Amino acid sequence: MQARDGAYDVIVLGSGIAGSILGAILARNGAKVMLVDSGVHPRFAVGESTIPHTLNTFRILAERYGVPELELFCSFEDAMQQIAPTMGRKLHFGFMMHEEGKEPDPEHTTQLGTTIPNLHTSHLFRQDTDAYLFHTAVKYGCVAQQGYRVDNVELNDSEVTVVGQDGSRHSARYLVDASGFRSPVAQQLGLRAGPDALKHHARSLFTHMIDVRPTDECLNMPESARPPLPWVKGTVHHVFERGWFWIIPFNNDPASINPLVSVGLTFDERRYPKRDDLTPEQEFAHHVSRFPVLERIFENAKTVRPWVSTGRFQYTSTKTVGNRWCMMSHAAGFIDPLYSRGLSNTGQVIDAVAWRLLEALKDDDFSEERFSYVERLQQAQITYNDDLVNCSFISWSDWDLWNAVYRVWASSQMPASMRLARAVERFRATRDEGVFKELEDEAFTGSLFPNKAYDELFLEMVRLCDAVDHGELASGDAGAQLMRLVRSSPAVLPMQGLDDPQSRFVAKTQDSFLTLARWLAEEGPEDMRYLVDTPRIKAALNSRR
Repeated sequence: MQARDGAYDVIVLGSGIAGSILGAILARNGAKVMLVDSGVHPRFAVGESTIPHTLNTFRILAERYGVPELELFCSFEDAMQQIAPTMGRKLHFGFMMHEEGKEPDPEHTTQLGTTIPNLHTSHLFRQDTDAYLFHTAVKYGCVAQQGYRVDNVELNDSEVTVVGQDGSRHSARYLVDASGFRSPVAQQLGLRAGPDALKHHARSLFTHMIDVRPTDECLNMPESARPPLPWVKGTVHHVFERGWFWIIPFNNDPASINPLVSVGLTFDERRYPKRDDLTPEQEFAHHVSRFPVLERIFENAKTVRPWVSTGRFQYTSTKTVGNRWCMMSHAAGFIDPLYSRGLSNTGQVIDAVAWRLLEALKDDDFSEERFSYVERLQQAQITYNDDLVNCSFISWSDWDLWNAVYRVWASSQMPASMRLARAVERFRATRDEGVFKELEDEAFTGSLFPNKAYDELFLEMVRLCDAVDHGELASGDAGAQLMRLVRSSPAVLPMQGLDDPQSRFVAKTQDSFLTLARWLAEEGPEDMRYLVDTPRIKAALNSRR
């Protein structure tokens, strides 16, 4: 069944990164799509840091749905040449712990390399990348309605209708709300969960600046105590008790013409309530002044756009799919930008929605049950992220606890990326979409890495950190217990140093990757050996014998 004359197959609310990618996929595969947004491109957006999981997810979308433009994001050079020369390099996740009034302890720093074979993580200058993706959606056939304010959505058994504030009406067979926090569907149906639905608490201040000094220039640390990769070459997290600053440079590569740096402060609003006597800029400066290194970093920094100051920004929804509608990604919920999981989770949700919706358009079956996995996935992503970030905020009062929590997170990164890369390689060889459907792991939906041993380790981390937060366990004791679990867990792969509490810097190389792959193939846990069961990895290992 096709859309009737004058109607669309799908209306997507929101032309940000989620809405534009989904719109491009649907239109590329024959759907008649309207892409609606109250704003216009280009425009400011945060969520600028990619991780290997994000890029592998984009690669899956590119291969599965025939949208090669998404593959460009996997190569820094290709993205700079074909999207815009305004991005920053990202070679690592860097974390530096601070105490008020003190220079940071070199022993309280960690760095996890993010560059792995065939994937180049980067800092996306979102006004350019989002505009590129929006234009891609239009190129594939999406009808754009920008600067269009939605007044009402009408949802019934036979169709959906979007009503504009100007009185115009647009009908479709299905509605995807990818608009974000101010979701018209969430507001109209009263779907936002109450404030007690989530553990994590934080508010934020953020902007873009120029003349931000690189962290490397501002440290009073001997060279021997510094990591192998410059701090400026990655996403730097300056963490302190119940809060963190981010510094995401777009100007850290000679090929970039962008002088800007994304900066922000995210902190627990219960510990640091908003002050009415300070502007956002003054409040940011006040907290910068608490930490000597940050004072030097921001000594001459200047803002280039107005500050954004939020209240508590965590939210979730009691329901994310219904008959003929879906709230997707940040329309469904959001926790925190920590660990840069927003884009990765968004990609997973897009994939889960896209193939189901394309099949629904063929079958004319838009039942809620058909999209039930999307509901489970989004709710699980929120829960995992809530637990992960909440544990991190709790741990930042004690190095030993944070050192262990960091390793639980970091240990998921390589195997999670390998799992997706294997699926891409299998699909390229067979063109069988079943390899992607296998990724929808029902046992560990939403997990950072779907694996029994990892899930057990993660849940123990949550239990211990919750006990610290409730005053039932000392943070040092929790850190010691969790580190013992990290060192003994089969989910924490050796060769990276994550099972050694004294090993703080992990710089990934082709050689280190192959060393890990060989260990996995020959000695690794039985339920993880599949990660290296690919022709490419086998050929690489054979060439090194």
